[in-house]
Amino acid sequence: MTEQHRKKRRSINEAGHAHFLTFSCWKRWPLLSKDRSRQWVIDALEKTRTNLDVSIFAYAIMPEHVHLLILPRRKDYEMRRILAAIKAPVSRSAKSFLQTTQNEDWLRRLTAKDRKRETFRFWQPGGGYDGNLWKTKTINEVIDYIHANPVRRGLVDRPTDWKWSSAAAYAGMTPVPLIVDQVDIE
Repeated sequence: MTEQHRKKRRSINEAGHAHFLTFSCWKRWPLLSKDRSRQWVIDALEKTRTNLDVSIFAYAIMPEHVHLLILPRRKDYEMRRILAAIKAPVSRSAKSFLQTTQNEDWLRRLTAKDRKRETFRFWQPGGGYDGNLWKTKTINEVIDYIHANPVRRGLVDRPTDWKWSSAAAYAGMTPVPLIVDQVDIE
């Protein structure tokens, strides 16, 4: 058996750049199809915003992946740490939930085995997609793209109908799962 090649994600940590992130669930399974798991993502985003000084401009939590547009506020930051702060708590919550409910089948499915160890996987390995943005026009286009994702997938008719995105917040609707920050790129 040959070892599978894994692409390395290149991340540019440039102060003042927003980051358009997309990361997927393990094997692109719809692990974010329940409100419970979507709320875990919301909670992790809020905690990351506070603890790592990150602005959240837009998000869409889809059944098997997450789109996110953020701006790290610190001059020195590492995207891998920000991603870990978002993804690790979700993974821990999922594992704990499965252990508590004694769901051995899903625990087994979400455990990757290699020659050395077993690892619980809620997310695909690696960082996913990370694109740097620094122009307001491009940022606004990405926000529209993120908000349109549930419509393109046929989950809802209008972006504001998808509870698990920031589209409703942009439309001034309340309540929303997560308040977004004002885009202020110069």
